[in-house]
Amino acid sequence: MRFRTRVAAVVVSGMVACGLGFSQATESPEDVRTVHGRSTSLRAEKELFAEINEARRNQGLALLHWNDSLAAAARRHAAVMAEHGEAQHAFEGELSLSFRVKQTGAHFSWLSENVTQGPAAQFIHTQFMKSPKHRANILDTDMNSVGVGVVEVDGQLFAVEDFAELH
Repeated sequence: MRFRTRVAAVVVSGMVACGLGFSQATESPEDVRTVHGRSTSLRAEKELFAEINEARRNQGLALLHWNDSLAAAARRHAAVMAEHGEAQHAFEGELSLSFRVKQTGAHFSWLSENVTQGPAAQFIHTQFMKSPKHRANILDTDMNSVGVGVVEVDGQLFAVEDFAELH
């Protein structure tokens, strides 16, 4: 079994941005519904998911499947980032990316993540595509699934994209 973890950070407004998501609902962004206090976050998740697949489509790559387990891990870490008011891949005492994803029950061979914060989903996606490491994660041909987690605090979105090759 091959296993790789790759993480990427981006600098947004002078801050290094990295991270993962929120534990609440795990619905697919295709069936976004208004959940008390979550409609902005769910819309941003849906938009980022669509942008990821549009970028892949434009490169002639297979589209990624939405995965509820990856989204749950992403949402949990995005919530931790929002609590700290900054984006990082891990905070002191927090589990690593691979353990966070394993806790959700996902079985993977490859795993990577993009994390950042910003004012809007389109801004976040544009920043990711300008960063070679983030772009590489989005366009990685080894990946077949993604989960996106977004937590909004005072107009700031804390976003996590977890990519995996699931079996």
